[in-house]
Amino acid sequence: MRLRALFAALAGVACIAAASDPAERLPDPAQEAQARAIFRDVRCLVCQNESIDDSEAELAQDLRQIVREQVKAGKGEAEIKRFLTDRYGEFVLLTPSFSAGNLALWGGPFLVVLLGAALLFARLRRRPPETELTPAETQRLQHLGEDETP
Repeated sequence: MRLRALFAALAGVACIAAASDPAERLPDPAQEAQARAIFRDVRCLVCQNESIDDSEAELAQDLRQIVREQVKAGKGEAEIKRFLTDRYGEFVLLTPSFSAGNLALWGGPFLVVLLGAALLFARLRRRPPETELTPAETQRLQHLGEDETP
């Protein structure tokens, strides 16, 4: 059991080590950990569905370098993300911030469905009740039925 845990730990360290070039890393482990945490929330603009931590694209490498430089300069996570969104737009974040525009974007379709259901329900409630056939309509219906039988 201990051997399995040791193997899992070594595999985890190997994966982390393989994830980035050691020459790029910051000398301070706390700063590198902060940078890596930010990497996970920044989208690779080339791959678009990967974080820059997972991407091997050149732009992702450039973004990792920018984030490391910002961390090294002592900037916080919010400042770095604001810098990136000012430069690349909010699309660069994998987890967008809460704003009125995002609320409209995500809540709009649900609102349209609810409005449509409410209109359908109101229209069905205002529908006039079905009435019985008049004697003339009943006679005409019987007459049509007689013409169709062979």
